[in-house]
Amino acid sequence: MFIGGCLKMLTVANISLVKEKHILKNVSFELARGEILVLLGPSGAGKTSLLRCLNRLDSLDSGNVFLDGTDTRAFPITELRRRIGLIFQAPALIPDTVKKNVCVGPRLAGKNISDEVCQSLLSRVGLESEYCGRNVETLSLGERQRVALAQVLANEPDILLLDEPTSALDPTAILVVETLIQSLHNKLNTAMVLVTHNLEQAKRFNARTLVLADGEVLAEGNIRKLMESNANPKLIQFFEGRMESNELKGS
Repeated sequence: MFIGGCLKMLTVANISLVKEKHILKNVSFELARGEILVLLGPSGAGKTSLLRCLNRLDSLDSGNVFLDGTDTRAFPITELRRRIGLIFQAPALIPDTVKKNVCVGPRLAGKNISDEVCQSLLSRVGLESEYCGRNVETLSLGERQRVALAQVLANEPDILLLDEPTSALDPTAILVVETLIQSLHNKLNTAMVLVTHNLEQAKRFNARTLVLADGEVLAEGNIRKLMESNANPKLIQFFEGRMESNELKGS
């Protein structure tokens, strides 16, 4: 039960998801405790659907997902989503104060968060204490994304799933959020799965990378080594920007 000497936290075993078509096809991988894994691929590759399957927002058609050796379907859904937190591409916040948003998860678990704890969580994501009382609708998109991150951190998750968290941000905000993610990882040692279609972003994280195309695993390994490889024609097509996903082809 080890990956390179590290205890496995998440095991994804031959999962498939079918809607109008096959979204995921026999996808398998493992995530070690404290590891960052990048999911890379073109639009329509199945990256977001894969994240949604990991905390049961979507139900699998076949295969299994194990958290610390237990099938995720055995967990109460609220416990699973506390332990595997998901940050959406567009921040999913309620139209209220920052503190109310940060408190959502703990309140569902019957816990209250003090102003001091809220301020500590905001500090972790680079926001000052005075943000606690501000309405989220007055914040920039980058600030909202950081509030969404604090909201998930309030649940003390074992794994963070980040679904293209910088795709709608300007270049400066992108670098701020990337630095924040790296800093949180270094401080908390939380396992993370980061979805992106941005090759340059994947290179900046320089982590183990899973490349998806049309719902299947095309390649796995360090992003820089994958880019140096010439053994897989489809992978070369992707890196050169010549790959069309099924979504783009309309199938």
